[in-house]
Amino acid sequence: MKKIIIALAFLTLPGLTFAAAGGFPLQTAPIDLTNHGSLQNGAKLFVNYCMGCHSLDYQRYNRMARDIGLTDEQVKENLIFTGAKVGDTMKNAMPKADAKQWFGVAPPDLTVIARSRGVDYLYTYLQTFYKDPTRPFGVNNAVFPNAGMPHVLWELQGMQEAVYTTHKDTAGNSVKTLSGFKLTQPGSMSPPEFKEAMGDLTNFLSYVGEPIKLERQRLGLWVLLFLALATVVFYLLKKEYWKDVH
Repeated sequence: MKKIIIALAFLTLPGLTFAAAGGFPLQTAPIDLTNHGSLQNGAKLFVNYCMGCHSLDYQRYNRMARDIGLTDEQVKENLIFTGAKVGDTMKNAMPKADAKQWFGVAPPDLTVIARSRGVDYLYTYLQTFYKDPTRPFGVNNAVFPNAGMPHVLWELQGMQEAVYTTHKDTAGNSVKTLSGFKLTQPGSMSPPEFKEAMGDLTNFLSYVGEPIKLERQRLGLWVLLFLALATVVFYLLKKEYWKDVH
């Protein structure tokens, strides 16, 4: 029992690490992989605002189309802006060497970012950019302090400033803590609209991290049902074989 408890504790450590990375509480992402409208809007946001730097090297356009309720023609017309074919993976055209020179490090592939970081992390990260003139791109992030990524969604969200609260630590020293944000330059979306859009984008990245998740869960129920019925059959069979022994 002690070993099991220790193992479970270690399993929770990654989530605790991400939540504490910037010392900012994570919001719960509205994940619903059955909501095709949300997934389609998330795909649109990704190719328009994220794919200039990031790619989805393990996600094919046509697989995505089938899973989120689009046709190949709709994908060609609305989601492919390069010479890529609908059967290609969702790679961007930015050379990695140039990206490393511009940003200090090549922007990572985001195919499994939702699984490695967590959907709540992504959802909160996308909403918590704020003005910081000390940073190269003039912004910082509450969840990932000193992130090298510019605020590419600022036209939608606008620009916000950090709000701090001051409290005493255990030693009696005054400590400033980032507690929220104040919108100083409105974007094209209202705060509720932007929040919903970031939910859609996070939902899409959650799908990309495991496109077969819904099918896995559906099959898993049948497997559990089969094992439950098989257990009954095997138990009765065992009793029949051993009835003369006992």
